[in-house]
Amino acid sequence: MAPPPNPESFRILNTSAETADRQAGVFRQHSRKFEENKFVYPVVSRRSEGLSIGINLNPDRICNFDCIYCQVDRRSDADTKFVNMDQLLNELQNVLELAVSGDIYASPRFQDTPLNLRRLNDIAFSGDGEPTSFVNFDEIVSRTAEVRGPLAPAETKMVLITNASMFHREHVKRGLRILDRNHGQIWAKLDAGTEDYYHLIERTTIPFQQILDNITAAAQIRPLVIQSLFMNVHEEAPSYVEISEYCNRLNEVKSAGGRIELVQIYTVARQPAESFVSPLTAEQLDNISNRIRSECGLKAKTFA
Repeated sequence: MAPPPNPESFRILNTSAETADRQAGVFRQHSRKFEENKFVYPVVSRRSEGLSIGINLNPDRICNFDCIYCQVDRRSDADTKFVNMDQLLNELQNVLELAVSGDIYASPRFQDTPLNLRRLNDIAFSGDGEPTSFVNFDEIVSRTAEVRGPLAPAETKMVLITNASMFHREHVKRGLRILDRNHGQIWAKLDAGTEDYYHLIERTTIPFQQILDNITAAAQIRPLVIQSLFMNVHEEAPSYVEISEYCNRLNEVKSAGGRIELVQIYTVARQPAESFVSPLTAEQLDNISNRIRSECGLKAKTFA
């Protein structure tokens, strides 16, 4: 006869499930708001594998892409239209101090952060639009490096999360060179392999070839991380041919002497701009990553 159920074992299982759910909720907290800040916001990021301090250089929510999967609300008026650089730097210093001391994990928003992710990974130029469109991009990168230097651990990266549309502009080139000197890393978006699919996903007037040329030119100078979001559009995943063309684009970057250190493959995790967009499964993402490894010889990582 089987032993009677142990109520204590049920309690432990339920507690473990509740803990896992709370920890998963930490990853869903990607609000641009933190306390009274206007421009600086910390998040726990799966792709960063730790705490990432975001810098929002587009509080007006204006972007030169209009991605169908974007989670930024562009229909309502923004609270802040312009970047106050001194305020931004003060906010950055305060959040850095909270992160380095560990006091940030006392906040209700971060108290369920798993222990292995309680590490400051990076300061990320990201936010509600394309960060390199900020007219003083090179200056803000330089001044961020000055704040980061005495406060953050030496291994803390400065990450640019970008659609690569502005790399050809001189003030952006200067900003990228400053990143290079300050443990910087560029995460460049590439969500398509063909012009038609690119315009379907990104909804922009910027030519696909401009993005490809910019990624190639930047990768010839320093290694890049490619970030690629794939999804169902009207319940259809990207086709086999589309992924083949995507791999061809990566191989073209390599053939031109560009270096790609990692390809990040992920899908929608929060409410997208369009209701006809839905996430791929972990298996579908893994299949894409496997094709990148086999067809491009590149390191690829799935983030489900």
